[in-house]
Amino acid sequence: MNIENSKAQLRKGILEFCVLALLQKEEAYPSDVLGSLKEAELIVVEGTLYPLLNRLKNAGLLTYRWEESKSGPPRKYYSLTEQGKTFYKELATSWEELRNAVDQIIIDNKSPKEK
Repeated sequence: MNIENSKAQLRKGILEFCVLALLQKEEAYPSDVLGSLKEAELIVVEGTLYPLLNRLKNAGLLTYRWEESKSGPPRKYYSLTEQGKTFYKELATSWEELRNAVDQIIIDNKSPKEK
């Protein structure tokens, strides 16, 4: 079994949640979202973000607006819709429950030397 594949699957599984978390703070240009995800080592390929943003938009969780740019074409800024805000809050609650459950299992199964 390849550890890199397993790590990639873990990151992929929470990517949607992380994108929503970034956008619940404020609207953002995709390259800003990408920069935050790269900084957190959650994504390394641009081609992963744009289809995800499109899926979230098509699901009614995101909206966008165009803003003229001083140095090039107009920019698309994404933000959460009301439905997206509700969805994010529900995911955040689920994440807390899941994180607590996983932490409990990991901590309970550490060897005495690791505790």
